[in-house]
Amino acid sequence: MAQADTTQTDMKSAIRDKYGSIASGVKTGGCCGGSECGDPITSNLYGDDEKSGLPKEAVSASLGCGNPTALIELTAGQTVLDLGSGGGIDVLLSAKRVGPAGKVYGLDMTDEMLALARANQQKAGVTNVEFLKGEIEAIPLPDNSVDVVISNCVINLSTDKDRVLKEAFRVLKPGGRFAVSDVVVRGPVPEEIRRNVELWIGCVAGALQESDYRAKLEAAGFSDVSVDPWRVYDVKDASQFLADAGIDASVVAEHARDKFASAFIRATRPAATAAKSCCGPECCA
Repeated sequence: MAQADTTQTDMKSAIRDKYGSIASGVKTGGCCGGSECGDPITSNLYGDDEKSGLPKEAVSASLGCGNPTALIELTAGQTVLDLGSGGGIDVLLSAKRVGPAGKVYGLDMTDEMLALARANQQKAGVTNVEFLKGEIEAIPLPDNSVDVVISNCVINLSTDKDRVLKEAFRVLKPGGRFAVSDVVVRGPVPEEIRRNVELWIGCVAGALQESDYRAKLEAAGFSDVSVDPWRVYDVKDASQFLADAGIDASVVAEHARDKFASAFIRATRPAATAAKSCCGPECCA
């Protein structure tokens, strides 16, 4: 196996172990660093009106860095796909918005999270939802099959983000929309400091620079790309984590101030256009 393949396999194994453990902790009533545990990354992402109709386990397992369902208007009858759906909070919220005539898919590669999400679906009494096992680099859905792709702080975990974005483009219908929350880096940061701050945030594989995220979406074929940071991380919040790792938080703060943020990322798969006629030798030979 090539070195790159080994790295990807090891990374996916680490992610499965981490999120499998979190799902098991939620089932036993533990606090796993999610939105209900006072974590500065995942807290205050959902309104009380949104959480009130959800199983507490779905809320406790919320480990995102934003609220993708608030990024975009969903309408009755639409089909939505959540990449890395975890305990299912964004799937269940989306299901309410698209109604019985719509459909929401949640895709996750971790068995424990899928089991938790399906249990939450049953508790919520939601029927227009299907949780799929698979990887976001190889989405198990046909071309042109969904209206909206959402995701909540998961794409940053992939070691092949280009492939993820191409897959998202593939499954979207022409005119379909991409609306995700993710972590971005805003400017140069020393590698050691970046690695440790990302470990605190939970970005196992590394977040993209704002400009790189935009460029990769455009390279995948998307248009109308926007990357809007909305919550900048204060390194003071990570002081205990960094201290436990033997790192001077004051040194990190100097290099990382205003550099890491949650962002709302939106894009559109262009609507289909009529093929251009061409009779020149360059295209009709």
